[in-house]
Amino acid sequence: MSRRRRRPLVPQAQAGLDQLKARVAGVNQPEQAKFEVAQELNVPLQNGYNGQLSAHDAGRIGGQLGGGMVKELVRMAMEQLPRK
Repeated sequence: MSRRRRRPLVPQAQAGLDQLKARVAGVNQPEQAKFEVAQELNVPLQNGYNGQLSAHDAGRIGGQLGGGMVKELVRMAMEQLPRK
């Protein structure tokens, strides 16, 4: 069974990933990204303990953020490809 990494493979990339997360969520502060997405999805996320959330709702928040980040990274990479 694989273990999840909660940190990037390249520690220097953390600031860039945080900026990307904020851009995808449409907020200025990366810490607010998950709250913005939760509000859009009508998931009752609050500061502190969120033990009342189902795994499904928590996954919806993370999936929306992570999926958006991947789409944005792919879009950025496509722009960098040489035009033929």
